[in-house]
Amino acid sequence: MSVQTITSPDAIRTLFSTAMSEMYRTEVPAYQTLVELVEDVNRAVLAADPAERHRLEAAGGLARITEERHGAIRLGTAAELSTMRRLFAVMGMEPVGYYDLSEAGVPVHSTAFRPVTDEALSRNPFRVFTSLLRLDLIADAALRREAEQVLAARSIFTAGCLALIEKAEADGGLNEEDAGRFVAEALETFRWHSRANVPLALYNRLHDAHRLIADVVSFKGPHINHLTPRTLDIDAVQRLMPEKGIAPKAVVEGPPTRRCPILLRQTSFKALSEPVDFRDGDGEGWCSGVHTARFGEIEQRGIALTPKGRALYDRLLQDSRRLVAPAADGSNAAQYMAALQEVFAPFPDSWDGIRRQGLGYFVYSPTEAGRRNPPAPGTDLETLIGSGLVRFDPVVYEDFLPVSAAGIFQSNLGDHAGDEARQDFTASPNQQRFEADLGAPVLNPFDLYAEVERASIAACLAAK
Repeated sequence: MSVQTITSPDAIRTLFSTAMSEMYRTEVPAYQTLVELVEDVNRAVLAADPAERHRLEAAGGLARITEERHGAIRLGTAAELSTMRRLFAVMGMEPVGYYDLSEAGVPVHSTAFRPVTDEALSRNPFRVFTSLLRLDLIADAALRREAEQVLAARSIFTAGCLALIEKAEADGGLNEEDAGRFVAEALETFRWHSRANVPLALYNRLHDAHRLIADVVSFKGPHINHLTPRTLDIDAVQRLMPEKGIAPKAVVEGPPTRRCPILLRQTSFKALSEPVDFRDGDGEGWCSGVHTARFGEIEQRGIALTPKGRALYDRLLQDSRRLVAPAADGSNAAQYMAALQEVFAPFPDSWDGIRRQGLGYFVYSPTEAGRRNPPAPGTDLETLIGSGLVRFDPVVYEDFLPVSAAGIFQSNLGDHAGDEARQDFTASPNQQRFEADLGAPVLNPFDLYAEVERASIAACLAAK
């Protein structure tokens, strides 16, 4: 294959994320309503805050607001995870970060497949939070063996998809025609199937162990369980969802409302109860039932925090939850949000305060005056900032928060999200096992953010 015929991974990722969004809007019509609401809120925020609009335009982040999506899937076996890594690699997406959700009572561990360079993120920042079921955490040995047998018998990738992955690996990419075929074939892995792979009795036993186990094991493939548009004001979206006939979860996950957003805040509408046909015992017949898993999520992304900033965030979050533990049914949502706001007061709420304390990552760039007056050799960064020759903008957090992800999971795994629905598992991080199943190490997100900041500083200090 000649270099000229290769379609860029960024272009394939855009084709895929667009196709995924169209499919999910058809499968879950409430998601279309949610996207429209987010777009309305974002337009209102930008119209009311010209300074923020200008900042986003100057930082090159405005276009990413409306295009940005993330999805989430749940896999059942190491082989599925390893092949999924190869599938996402065709689209320029690499595994970043390790997340142990067992610490929050969810029997999975996860990574995020996403683009990792500034250039790739600016073209299309689509990411997929990908979880692997921890069958080793199921206490019932007989149930664990049955789940393993069901998962071993399924194949979640089409033959055409596997062939195109191999072709991309052998040829260094795909041409335009093959890229279109690849997206169509890959999409089948993420499609909803209304017929389960298991009898209703086994589904119920899996469900009793944990709703997420039933979701992963019982179906032909890892249907996309949510897609997520990005908003500039998640509190407004949360407030307006009921007006659009959408029932939001009770609490926005993540940090409190701030002038300068940090990390990631997420909310969602409650999962749908969808009709499913289950196998009728060991026979060939089918019986009707329901399954609850798929929902719509919204995110508001803030600045990526340094290890120092993340340590402060984690400590404050723990302190707030010690004061008020959020009830899964939302009965103490107001008290929890008030405690969160109070406890987070020590975290500086200005970009300069965050920067001076070394709590967040920033990208530095010459101002218009700085472009006219390149720095003299040896000039330090603070002098250039103080002289108005260099500006700094927050590096957007591109990753996820384990507690927030688990909170979304717990709120959307059943019809009733009360405390009685929680089924806890002992915290059991095992990154080494996850990476062995993945077939590659996960990238350290702190390293990626630090390199963006380092490169921007070096460019600003380079004498012209």
